[in-house]
Amino acid sequence: MRRKRALITGASRGIGAAIAQALAARGDAVAVHYRTDPEAAAKLVAALPGEGHVALRADLTRPEEIPGLVEGAVTALGGVDILVNNAAVFTPHPIAATSYENWRSDWRQTFEANLFAAADLTWQVTRHLLDRDEGPAGARVLMVGSRGAFRGEPVSPAYGASKAALHSLAQSLAVALAPYGIAVTAVAPGFTGTEMAARLLDDDERGPAIRAQSPFDRVAEPHEIAAAVAWLTSAEAEWASGAVLDLNGASYLR
Repeated sequence: MRRKRALITGASRGIGAAIAQALAARGDAVAVHYRTDPEAAAKLVAALPGEGHVALRADLTRPEEIPGLVEGAVTALGGVDILVNNAAVFTPHPIAATSYENWRSDWRQTFEANLFAAADLTWQVTRHLLDRDEGPAGARVLMVGSRGAFRGEPVSPAYGASKAALHSLAQSLAVALAPYGIAVTAVAPGFTGTEMAARLLDDDERGPAIRAQSPFDRVAEPHEIAAAVAWLTSAEAEWASGAVLDLNGASYLR
């Protein structure tokens, strides 16, 4: 069976890095996208099992850089079969304490990074899949959404809204791309123990309250999210196309 090739955005740390490790462990060649931390990306690439992995930089809030990122992945890996749209930003902008200028700016920056970049990347990868000699069948696209799309994000409403839109994008494209043999899914993680979350989890007051949101009294580990992504991007998961999989430890039920 031919080795699969995956482009993972925002993969130098956190959930993205765990996804890169999971896909490489099953034999995929991985393009690790990063924006600001080349050292972390290079370190991850060197540690991934297997060969042929690569780190690629792009600022996904600059649409003109997205075609080059996809082209770089196609060139380095020999093609792309799997796209994982993981990169995202979370900017606090509570409505009662944010100026109108900052409110508008935060909304636009959040949607540019969390939704528009994913839409543009998916268009670019789909074009590659449709135009390549081997055809698109068996390809996978996955969106890393959020529990916040359903539970709400009062401190960063643009984040919650962008993730809800990302889930909807995944389901729309699942219908649009099924005739080509491309399956599209999303995951909706709850709070996850990444480096970025460490400050909150280590806080004597907020940490216990966050963990108590789940009846397991803990938050997810990145590898738990990655395990679900690995299955959803596998050949066996085609019939899951259109699914948005909750990964929140029963902290929010719908």
